[in-house]
Parts: sequence; C-alpha cells; structure tokens
Amino acid sequence: MQVIFHCGAHGTEEDRLLKTLLRNKDRFRQHGTVVPGPGKYRYLIKDCIAALEEGQATADARDVLWDAILEEEQADRVILSNANFFGSQRQSLGGSQFYPEAEGRLLALRQLFAQDELELYIGLRNPATMLPGLFENAHPDRKTKVLQELDPYGLRWSDLLKRLRNAAPEVPITVWCFEDMPLIWAQIIREMSGLEMNQRLDGGMDLLAAIMTREGMQRLRHYLGQHPEMTEMHRRRVFSAFLDKYVRDDELEEEIDLPGWSDAMVDTVTSLYEEDMETVQRIPGVTMLSP
Repeated sequence: MQVIFHCGAHGTEEDRLLKTLLRNKDRFRQHGTVVPGPGKYRYLIKDCIAALEEGQATADARDVLWDAILEEEQADRVILSNANFFGSQRQSLGGSQFYPEAEGRLLALRQLFAQDELELYIGLRNPATMLPGLFENAHPDRKTKVLQELDPYGLRWSDLLKRLRNAAPEVPITVWCFEDMPLIWAQIIREMSGLEMNQRLDGGMDLLAAIMTREGMQRLRHYLGQHPEMTEMHRRRVFSAFLDKYVRDDELEEEIDLPGWSDAMVDTVTSLYEEDMETVQRIPGVTMLSP
C-alpha cells in the first residue's frame, strides 16, 4: 500500500490543506485513496514512535495500526497529514537546523510501515517569514535563547531534505514553496491523492479564495466558466493575473518581528532561501512542484 505522509512544514497552510483533502475524501475513495480523519492516527502514531524508541513495539504493530486507522476499509493509497510528524512547533528548530529529529522519526515510520511504500510531502517556506509564526506562542525567554543559538544565514531546507534522503533513500520526497501555493494548490492535492490532472476536484481554489477579494474571486470564477477548456498552465497564468489585481492588501503584509533582525537581514535570508530552492531541485529523489 502507498502511504503518503504530509509532514507540514509548520506555517505552510498545513491545516487548510488537510481540510481540502477531507472535502474530497469520497471522490478519492472511488480511486482507491483513503483520507482518514486525523483523530484516527495522530496520537496513535506518536505513541507507536515513542514505543519504538523504548524498544517496546510489537511485531504486529503495523496491522494494529491499520486496523485502527482504516477500520476495515480497503485502500491502495492512504494520506496521513500531520505537521508534527518530524517534531512539534517547539521542536522545529535546533541550532541552525530545521527539524533536527526528522531522520529518527522517518526511520521509525519506516519501521512501523515496513511493508508499505512511503512517500513524503513537505511544504517549504522562507525562514524570514516562517520564524515569527514558530515563535508566536513561545515564552520570551525561549524565543531569546533559540534566536541567540540560531545562525539565520545557515538555515537550509536542502540540508533537511538531504538528511532525509540519506536516512531512507528509498522514500521519495515531493516538496513545494509556500509562496507558490495559491497557484499550485490543486496540483498539490492531485499529486498527494493520485488524481489525474483533468479529474474533478473540490476546493482547488481554496487558498486563492482566502487571499483574494470577494469581487476578484467572483470575476475569476466567471472567467473560468467562460473558458472551460483552459489548460492547467493557462489557468495558473490566469490565477497569477487575478492575484496581482485582487489580492487583499492585508495578505501582502508579512510582519517580521524578530529581535535584532533588520530589513537588510530579512532581504539576505530571503535571497539565500531562493538560492536554496535551486539546490533543492537538484537533490536526487526530491520532486519540486512549481507554477
């Protein structure tokens, strides 16, 4: 069985993505793909990983897991989504690494689901805009400590992906940039679910609707209705044009409130992130979705 692990990352519309997946679960089921509710597996898998760390997992752990998750439902492909698979928001940074526990968690998942074909799906984001969200609920003392230990110019998503590939080279990884998500939202959903590009999907413009004005969405839907034969690439160009004109002003403003960070520092981190995405595209076994 194919098992799709959507691993966040934190701050990449991970909850909205899961909601869109769940909206389509009946449609996906017709194609052999099951999207269980998160309550069926998040704590269960967390407990199983903890048991593995203590050497207590039983030989039939996989069968017990699937019985609990699928409840006798048949599936060729299962989508499991949790931004905390590789660590909680608090564990998302260690030194100057993203998700320092990721390799160990992946190996635990590989052991739990040894008879299945695993794939990872991960959204990536500019560290300059991601960090404020990671610290949103952090105690001020912890925020200060983490920032003091952090080399902002050393944060690389490519490092995380290379670590994951080295730990489990048989597990393919699909990634995308948070900044591109409004344009490729439907593609991400289809790739995860196994739907063909021309198959119907509910919520393919969920993210666009969240960041565009109501007038813009009405005009966009009207335009798409008048051009039903549009190719996917043409649709993305149309999305981009409407976004340029109708994006909500408050969605363009990203407040970066990090002690000691200047505008020049934010610009440098952003440039390094863009360079890092070029490195990511060259990592064997990693597929990047892009507009």
